[in-house]
Order: sequence, then C-alpha cells, then structure tokens
Amino acid sequence: MGDLLLVRHGETEWSRSGQHTSFTDLPLTPNGEEQAKSLAPLLAGRSFALVLTSPLGRAVRTAELAGLTGTVRDADLHEWYYGAYEGVTTEEIHRTRPDWDLWTDGGPPGPDGEPGESPEEVGERADRVLSRVTEALPEGDVLLVAHGHFLRVLTARRLGLPPSEGRLFRLETGTVSRLSTEHGRPVIAEWNTRA
Repeated sequence: MGDLLLVRHGETEWSRSGQHTSFTDLPLTPNGEEQAKSLAPLLAGRSFALVLTSPLGRAVRTAELAGLTGTVRDADLHEWYYGAYEGVTTEEIHRTRPDWDLWTDGGPPGPDGEPGESPEEVGERADRVLSRVTEALPEGDVLLVAHGHFLRVLTARRLGLPPSEGRLFRLETGTVSRLSTEHGRPVIAEWNTRA
C-alpha cells in the first residue's frame, strides 16, 4: 500500500497577501517558482502510481517545476470556491461579518454567477478524489498537487474527520506532506516539509 503525498502550489501574490484565491488563476511569484523547484529533490527517486493536479495554472506550473511527469488534471482538485470573497482577505471580511468562518460558513455566491461552496460541498469533491486515490494506492504512492484549503479538507476526510476539521491543518505554500497508514488507519506521516 502506497502513501498519499500532497503538494501545495508555490506562492502567488494573493497567497502571500492572504487574499482568497479560487478561480482567479494567478501565476507563481519568483519565490513561488523557487519553492516549486525546491520540491524536486524531495520527490526525486519516487515512482508514483498516479499524479493528479488541479487544472489551475499555479498547480500545473508547480508540478512542472518540481519535475513531475505524467500528470493528469482533475477538476475536483480545484481550490475551494470562495464566491463573493474571491480576492478578499479574512480581515476585510471580518469588518462586515466579524463572526464569519470559512470552515463553518463557506463562501457565499458572488456576482456574475461565481459559485461559493460550503465545507460539505468541498468535502464531497475531496471524497471523489479520495475514491480515485484509494483505487491507485495498492499500486504505489499517489501525489496530488493542489491548493491549501482544498488539501486541508481532503486531509480531514482521509483521516475520517468532517470537512470543517481541515481548519486544524495549516498548510504552507511550496511544501510536501505525506499521509500514510499505521495499523491499518490513516495517519499524518509528514507535514509542511521543505527541501
């Protein structure tokens, strides 16, 4: 049975500033490109049964710079849809909604039909990804290259927790994390590893 490796894409301008970024497809900053390149030694020498990336450019570019080949884009790995809060920081949201919490309230629909998602909706996408991962793990390690909030929800779901418990797993840009098993149960084996 293989391990599940998670790569959060490298830094973008909005990940650096704390702005919620789902469908806005920002490029990596120069620092983000360096972060992505620094992942190559952590992943070198491993063979993967499956490598999936978010369809967004920041994840695809991170995979390329990390030296990954044979990647498959998977729409379910898209970042949480923040809707009306796209491009807005939590601090700015709290000025008008002081009790707002992404992990319980989700993102409200935005203008022009931009969707917002609840934690449960993100959890449903994560569960679909985990179904595909589970099929591939008997063949070896699986690698996902995606986004901070989505990968945190996916981690919660892999560990048998509700989607909202993704709040417990802070995930930095340009890092590798590894979910494994111990005595047949999913566990966190590494978190936020950098070269």
